[in-house]
Amino acid sequence: QVQLVESGGGLVQAGGSLRLSCAVSGRTFRTYVVGWFRQAPGKEREFVAGISWGGDSRYGDSVKGRSTISKDYVKRTVYLQMSSLKPEDTAVYTCAVAFSVPGIPDAPTDFGSWGQGTQVTVSS
Repeated sequence: QVQLVESGGGLVQAGGSLRLSCAVSGRTFRTYVVGWFRQAPGKEREFVAGISWGGDSRYGDSVKGRSTISKDYVKRTVYLQMSSLKPEDTAVYTCAVAFSVPGIPDAPTDFGSWGQGTQVTVSS
């Protein structure tokens, strides 16, 4: 069993920055791919970024160049640093874990355990 707890969401003005955290507990941390997804009201869940146990990363087109995903092995935490935020970044951001997959998947169906999510609201 893997448990994920997100934090760091909140209200920020357009152009601002936020750092989201995803604390992972349970099964061996190194064997997972951790991904961030977001979902705005009335829209489908969207891949934001993912990081492999080895530190390789992948980003969704909507945040590429504005976000950085990283991980702290000791703290068993994955971070998503977002900058130059836009109102369209407003969504619930959720982290998830993928087991035994090649590369870094971007489909929600590839991820087996999910956190509860944290709300990010960007005001114009």
